[in-house]
Amino acid sequence: MKIAGLDIGTTGCKLTVFDEKGKELGKAYRNYPVKRNIGGHEIDASLLLEEVYEVIKEMAGKYRDIGGIGVTSFGETFVMTDDDGKPLTKAMLYTDPRGAGECEGLKKTLGEKHIAKITGVTPHEMYGLPKIIWQRNNNPEIYANTRHIMQIEDFVVFSLTGNAQIDYSLATRSLAFDIHTLDWNDELLSAAEVDKKLFSKPVPTGTDAGVIRPEVADKTGLLRDTHIISISQDQVAACVGAGAFDSRVAVDGAGTVQCLTPVFDKMPDIEKMMPGKYVIVPYVVPGKYVTYAFSYTGGALMQWCTDTLAKKEGELSSDKGMSVNEYLEKSYSDERKELKLDDDGPSGMLVLPHFAGAATPYMDTGSKGAVLGLTTDTTIAQIYRACMEGITYEMYLNYKNITAAGARPEILHATGGGAHSSVWMQMKADMTGLPITALRTVDSGTVGSAMLTGIATGVFKDLSEASDCMIEKTVTYEPRKDYHDKYLEMYDKYEKLYDSVRKFM
Repeated sequence: MKIAGLDIGTTGCKLTVFDEKGKELGKAYRNYPVKRNIGGHEIDASLLLEEVYEVIKEMAGKYRDIGGIGVTSFGETFVMTDDDGKPLTKAMLYTDPRGAGECEGLKKTLGEKHIAKITGVTPHEMYGLPKIIWQRNNNPEIYANTRHIMQIEDFVVFSLTGNAQIDYSLATRSLAFDIHTLDWNDELLSAAEVDKKLFSKPVPTGTDAGVIRPEVADKTGLLRDTHIISISQDQVAACVGAGAFDSRVAVDGAGTVQCLTPVFDKMPDIEKMMPGKYVIVPYVVPGKYVTYAFSYTGGALMQWCTDTLAKKEGELSSDKGMSVNEYLEKSYSDERKELKLDDDGPSGMLVLPHFAGAATPYMDTGSKGAVLGLTTDTTIAQIYRACMEGITYEMYLNYKNITAAGARPEILHATGGGAHSSVWMQMKADMTGLPITALRTVDSGTVGSAMLTGIATGVFKDLSEASDCMIEKTVTYEPRKDYHDKYLEMYDKYEKLYDSVRKFM
């Protein structure tokens, strides 16, 4: 029997198939359009679902005996449907500006701190409930005909099985879920004048939703006894796939977005989390919680640097059989050695990595990026290095905040494309003072989804067995005290950078 992880992102979906021993066999990917304009940011859930069917059909054609598919997705975005699960309107993305006024209304009625204590999240228009109120107020006819309000995970699970259930981690992204009772909160829904019956049933992460509908089997080529598993929000699945099951391990997600995900062994204090806009999310291990500390531009900033500034270096690196990233890392080292400088130390430049706005602890979409310390002698390799440092300083800023709120990681597990950069991994170890172990897999979210699917379908006994089969560690980078001190000197300046730049931009 094969198991599979279905990862549904904002612009595309991917299905990855594994055998009973956790070996990856193949994957299929499809993308879909996102519409963004001044008035709103939307996605057509019907098109998204059709592409989900396509990736399933492609993999089912190659691997007939898929026994279970775990579904993970991005959060906040909700779909309004009829009784049969057919979308009645486009889905509003989490970045959609609509709902800001409605969020302020909720805060005025119930109080920001009170809402946060119930939900584990600081009220913001990115979450579902303010946007649901906006839809009701602005599209009353559509709202009156709505029979289900589902996020992407439970929308897909319902479409595949007919069972409307949502895991706790994604339910948290609605601003209507009580993280203490693990159910929809009557006080919040009453204030919003939203019927609780419209929402799917909350279930623990990794809950079996049952077998697929016969018509889905016919459409996709899956066996009729294929089970569908409600997994989680993508970052929770990535935490599972990185082997972080208690507070000793935090996850360094070095992908397009830079995300630090620690585990708490008990409920953290929401009042300590609120200043940094950190959320409290129920985890797959009962009684444990995670939060997300992230920057919108991790690998995305490095790609901007290579695509925009390093076109010539890209050609030169290709001639040498290297990636442009490796070429720039080596060039920086060579330049420093030529000047008889420490080739592993800070560049002396500062980069504010807010090229797509600021995430935690600011949640300031209007913030802009900045590069300080340029001279006529500055090289592309130095700018590249400074961008890498800026992301690391921002990560350390978040690390300090979450440890002040009670997180106590002893080691980081690194996933994503950035985990393959020994330079970046050593820099992060030096900056945080923690050892960091790079994992072989780039896509820990898909691995985590498959691990939980394997447990739900009986392929694996528990998380320990699943992780032994599917998580492979490569290199551990130990922190170096002398470099930690050097980076702290630059970090002291970096801490003041946001406030200094923001008032002008």
